[in-house]
Amino acid sequence: MRIVPAQPQDVSKLLAFREEAAAWLSRLGTDQWQRPYPADKLLKTVEAGTVFMVKDGGATAGTITLTPEAEAGLWTDEELTEPSLFINKLTVARTHAGQNLGGRLLDWAGDRAYRAGAKWLRLDAWTTNAGLQEYYLRHGFEYVRTVVGGEAVNGGPRVSGWLAQRPARPTEHGFVDETPDPSPMA
Repeated sequence: MRIVPAQPQDVSKLLAFREEAAAWLSRLGTDQWQRPYPADKLLKTVEAGTVFMVKDGGATAGTITLTPEAEAGLWTDEELTEPSLFINKLTVARTHAGQNLGGRLLDWAGDRAYRAGAKWLRLDAWTTNAGLQEYYLRHGFEYVRTVVGGEAVNGGPRVSGWLAQRPARPTEHGFVDETPDPSPMA
């Protein structure tokens, strides 16, 4: 499997991918991702070079957004002084579920963060999705706190404020990495 940067022409595929994940999450009993994500916001992150896709032959098997910017209102000023990369929108196609693809993407993100000079790999997860929170804990993340105030990126009240982090570190993720080298953290 290869990991590549997403391109502007991938936005409709990425939005469909998210809809597939939202339907699966709904069947699991969570309201996560039931509000559509704005295409213009997704296009901006793609154009910024922070969205990556896992390709298995011609199929898109997974996606992850990895950015040096934290969502406003989640992390303290002191925490934001520590070099970190932030995971968003980690998604695995149902056709590739059960193959540890999500875990490998987390390892790839931690390795990329390390190569950029980050101290931490951080994320915010859905506050009501206990299964997702447990998943991140099983993958070496440590719970920091839950933030419930504020507004979500795509409108409405904040729903993704369960914060966790793990040290950035080199790892073997098993992907053929076709992404540019990460920009060094300032």
